[in-house]
Amino acid sequence: MEVSGLPVELWQLILSYLRLPDLGRCSLVCRAWYELVLSLDKTRWRQLCLGCLEHRHPNWPNQPSVEPRSWREAFKQHYLASKTWTKNTQDLESSNCLSLFRRRKGRRQLCIGAAGEFSSLRAALAAASPYDCLVLLPGVHEEQGEVLLKVPVEVVGQGNLGDVALLASIDQHCPTARLCNMVFMPARFTSVLYKTTSGYVQFDNCNFESGQLQIHAPGTCQVKFCTFSQSSIHLRSMALCVLENCEFVGSENASVTVEGCPSSDRNWACKHLAVLAKSCTASMREPDPAGCPMAKQDGWGESLLGPVRTCEIVVGEEQSSFLSAVGAQALLGSAQEDTEFRENLQAAKEEEYPALNSNSSDSDLHSDDEEDAQAVYKLPYQAHGLSHTLADVTHSRLQSNRLHALQRDLKLKSLQQELQQDKEAQSLANSLQGCIIRQCLFRDGKGGIFIYAQGQAKLEGSIFRDLTYAVRCIQNSKVIMLRNDIHHCKASGIFLRLSAGGLIADNNIHSNCEAGVDIRKGANPLVLCNKIHSGLRSGIVVVGNGKGIIRSNQIYGNKEAGIYILYNGNPAVSGNHIFQGLAAGIAVNENGRGQITGNIICENQWGGVDIRHGGDPVLRNNLISCGYSDGMVVGDHGKGLIEGNVIYGNKGCGVWMMSSSLPHLINNEISHNSIYGVAVFCRKDHTADYSHGQGRSESFQEEREGAGGENDSDSEEDYPAAQRPISVALVELNSINHNGAAGLHVKSSEALNIIANVIHANCDDGVAVLQSSQLTCIANNSISCNSREGVLVEAECQVELRGNGIYENSSHGIVSKGEGVITENDIIGNHRCGLQLLQAADMKVTKNRIQSFRDYGIALFDEAKGLVQENLIFQGTSKKSILRPMSNAEDCTIQNNVLLTFKKRFDMECMLINPPARPHIEGGAPESCTATDGQRVSSITTRVDGGCHNRGSIFCTIL
Repeated sequence: MEVSGLPVELWQLILSYLRLPDLGRCSLVCRAWYELVLSLDKTRWRQLCLGCLEHRHPNWPNQPSVEPRSWREAFKQHYLASKTWTKNTQDLESSNCLSLFRRRKGRRQLCIGAAGEFSSLRAALAAASPYDCLVLLPGVHEEQGEVLLKVPVEVVGQGNLGDVALLASIDQHCPTARLCNMVFMPARFTSVLYKTTSGYVQFDNCNFESGQLQIHAPGTCQVKFCTFSQSSIHLRSMALCVLENCEFVGSENASVTVEGCPSSDRNWACKHLAVLAKSCTASMREPDPAGCPMAKQDGWGESLLGPVRTCEIVVGEEQSSFLSAVGAQALLGSAQEDTEFRENLQAAKEEEYPALNSNSSDSDLHSDDEEDAQAVYKLPYQAHGLSHTLADVTHSRLQSNRLHALQRDLKLKSLQQELQQDKEAQSLANSLQGCIIRQCLFRDGKGGIFIYAQGQAKLEGSIFRDLTYAVRCIQNSKVIMLRNDIHHCKASGIFLRLSAGGLIADNNIHSNCEAGVDIRKGANPLVLCNKIHSGLRSGIVVVGNGKGIIRSNQIYGNKEAGIYILYNGNPAVSGNHIFQGLAAGIAVNENGRGQITGNIICENQWGGVDIRHGGDPVLRNNLISCGYSDGMVVGDHGKGLIEGNVIYGNKGCGVWMMSSSLPHLINNEISHNSIYGVAVFCRKDHTADYSHGQGRSESFQEEREGAGGENDSDSEEDYPAAQRPISVALVELNSINHNGAAGLHVKSSEALNIIANVIHANCDDGVAVLQSSQLTCIANNSISCNSREGVLVEAECQVELRGNGIYENSSHGIVSKGEGVITENDIIGNHRCGLQLLQAADMKVTKNRIQSFRDYGIALFDEAKGLVQENLIFQGTSKKSILRPMSNAEDCTIQNNVLLTFKKRFDMECMLINPPARPHIEGGAPESCTATDGQRVSSITTRVDGGCHNRGSIFCTIL
């Protein structure tokens, strides 16, 4: 390209010597010259921007080494901002001529100092006219007594920043003023450096040392490129003020205090500040993919978190990484490390979770030699009430597709997506009211920003580090925090209390000594799309009737719970990824509540979710997987509704429950966990000594004392589960399959209802009741293809088994040494006895349909007693007996049973039709009713106390 015959490089060289006004004139000549002027962005425009004494590097103080997108645009914004103080237009319409005289171009410049016209600032102000420029010559200027600023003027320090020091206390009484390029120090008689209650003041490129600025409404201010060393700003009832590119160091209290509701009496400058705030969108930092999640600053996060890893979900031949939404590649150091990790993880899973990669537990139950015999004698049972659920469990492709769909549904949303869907959050993010703080640095002091008494502040693109706290918002105040970095605070990073609210979005909150976000006493913020990680305590704490909406955050690598809810805290927690915590993913304790839905909770050291001591949350549709302990823990007196979750691939149990807890576990997928699917332990059992020091050192004394009488008036309406008393734990409509030990392991001292579950292909018993001093009701379940017994009942246990389908388990269908009722079950195709009563069993066995391939239909041994009556017992293989009564007990009654042998396949196909194969589930769920005490119970679970000791004759009919 050539312009007027000269190469463009020569024109750029010529234009690089021009001053700013000349560049502006050249850009107006023609389009070619305009483009030439624009092409000087990284040369002449950069020189002009950095050479101006009224401002500093556009990205100071947070990223002075990073260049702005455009030096020319940055210089333009600085220039426009520096002229805001001259835009006072409060004159009457008829006074246009006076305005022209007041804003005359030839305004005076008055020099103050030893070599100047005036010896003091006070003397110069007495002689100044409106909009004059007062130049402080290099040196120290000290004013005795308070200086009254009655005339709009500009006070500028000559030379470099630091050459001019002003020791004074200034009280502004004029509509506007500007102070630039000087060091402010307090006078001997006061710590107040500057104050105004009505006018607008603008500070550019100043240092403030050991003093305070006081700006009260309707006054306002704009502060840019300033350093506050052991100094602070107190803003009262601000309608709108702006603090940009400032540094706050070593404050003894809060660096910025925002007090009072934004005033409706707006200063003349507010509309100009609003225009600047909209046009000067803070240039946000680009995330560092390697450094940000690891939180390696100063080595804090590295020691806590270690290398961040992904977790593979494997079903059949399918593999998927459910951490893709949280940036798996960004979380790993390199592609090579990623490959090595995946190989190691796959090998580990093949060793630890052998049931993950095949349906061997379904197919290996039968040898080739037995297939023909089983084809003859097998009773069809597949069309029972839970067959649709069982089909999903046994088909690896369907199970894999379900997991993939769940991962897609739980994909982490961006802030833009959240704002598009949430109009309240969008309104908060776009609001311009109160104190606007952008691209500032708060460090090495006590407090960052304190907002109280209905104050309002918006913080954007700032850094808070090495403080006691970053932001404290209380007393119905509102804070809006966007894209800030908050780390290494000695207490909580963000503290909200006493009905505070606002929006906390897209911040990086890490390595704090207490919680990253602390919500208490009725505070109700929106917490969206943040990274909260590497904390020395919990990621988010919701305490003492705190609320809040916590959504689409990445919470990882914290030393205690990712989210900790207690003392009537009741947040809505949804769409978050909570992973690699050193304790629980979510802990709900001390009467905490909450709606916890649609989260991915994985790879945490303790339980994915931990509920104790009256915690009563609602957990729905979460993926809880690959934890290093149990998927979910419901400890002492824990409660809650646990519904529709996928609890998958954890190294401990799927769900660990203490018998004193009262959860409702409904419609969950609990599979491929290393130990039990669901385990229930009583308090006295040594296996229940689960480490639960969750957050014990947290400071919650105030909330603990006030928790009893401080309830929200609308809490019952918001939380329907709290309205019904619950007296029996319920495990209902769950799919419990492919776990490394028993599907359901019970050692309980309390009553338990186990209703309408699919318990399939677990590596031990389907249901093992080892201790049950009160009734355990097992009704309408499908218990099939487990590696040992379908149901095991140990001595002195009270059990009712009713309406279950117990099919094709590798050992006995039911083994009982306890007492209770076994009635109306289908016990078919198990590879040893259908029903075996041992030792001192005392059971009433009635109206069951029983068939065994290899062994007896019913076998009674030892001192077993009770009543075996009206059962239909089918022949297995032709060489086996059907009934083996070898009990030595005199109180064992066997009567009116029907024993069937078959020769034709046609007869076999008709045996489980009237009634059809159990369980019978009408409408996909068991019929239920509500008892008088509000307890949810199944209508089929009637309790029969004690055993049966009636003597009677044995009557058998052979067909």
